[in-house]
Amino acid sequence: MPKAEIILWSYLKNRQLEGFKFRRQQCIGPYIVDFYCPTVKLAIEIDGESHFSNTAMLYDLKREKFIKQYKINVLRVLNTDVYNNINGVLQIILDALNQISSHTTPGPSSDRRG
Repeated sequence: MPKAEIILWSYLKNRQLEGFKFRRQQCIGPYIVDFYCPTVKLAIEIDGESHFSNTAMLYDLKREKFIKQYKINVLRVLNTDVYNNINGVLQIILDALNQISSHTTPGPSSDRRG
């Protein structure tokens, strides 16, 4: 894993983020996402400089469109943000998790096992 992924994984593994379970390097069809929370269907992608070429951006759009067919939300995070503002990144992820789970949870239960 690239350095930014290693750093973020150290905060996501073992349900450290509000009890949400994450998997790393999760296959979704022919694609692999960096991190995936199956309970709320959130994929997290860490983007470095290689993602900013025209070719890479078109590939990422195609990939994201495919992933969204499965009703999976995709959150993109810059690797520089992971390096320079990990607490801000974790808050953005937590906000996304809570927003998605509040729209998908059928009742008052907040069981996040998955």
